[in-house]
Amino acid sequence: RLLHEVFGHAIMIPETKTRDEIVRFAASIYERSLTFGASGNISVRIKDGWLMTPTGSTMGNLDPARLSKLDNDGNHISGDEPTREHFLHMAMYHERPNSGAIVHLHSTYSVAVSCCGDVDPTSVLPPITAYFAMKVGTLPLVPYFPPGSLDLADAVRKLAPNHHALLLANHGPLVARNSLADAVYATEELEQTAHLYLLLRQGETRYLTPDQVAILQKQ
Repeated sequence: RLLHEVFGHAIMIPETKTRDEIVRFAASIYERSLTFGASGNISVRIKDGWLMTPTGSTMGNLDPARLSKLDNDGNHISGDEPTREHFLHMAMYHERPNSGAIVHLHSTYSVAVSCCGDVDPTSVLPPITAYFAMKVGTLPLVPYFPPGSLDLADAVRKLAPNHHALLLANHGPLVARNSLADAVYATEELEQTAHLYLLLRQGETRYLTPDQVAILQKQ
């Protein structure tokens, strides 16, 4: 994974340190209730592919040795099975080839905003703070599709070329940055701005439709 550039030359962090970094940031995210249960996932680009949090795992207790490893073609080659939402990460990386890490959470305030029925889908959150404008920028809303749907990946691909941060409707944020630290910090800023936005507004809420619920209940 490319973390720094010194005099134009990229420095690649050893894979063991990247594994430890994923575990450390994941634990911090979990301990601060930015994710819960087995929700949320992280991926980081490495020299020969990607490392990802495994499916069904909790961010509060990850084992660095059991992180999922994918090759440069996205094939699972070692560790536990990758997150079931790995296709979202791969769609984002495909459209943003310079991204080094992606964070996807089901963080409370961001999810709440993603359920609001009266937001602007081209720019969900206004620039309430300078930090949001700098770290996140314009945040489009990705239309709702059931978790695991390949249509969701297609929707991400359409928006990813022009946006490093997306908000999935009735789901949560997806943020890509150069490094894992930058991706985490941008996601935290998004969550804080979502919290501020909800404190400052009143409006209509969008819920899943009966048809959408029926599809989920058949799985």
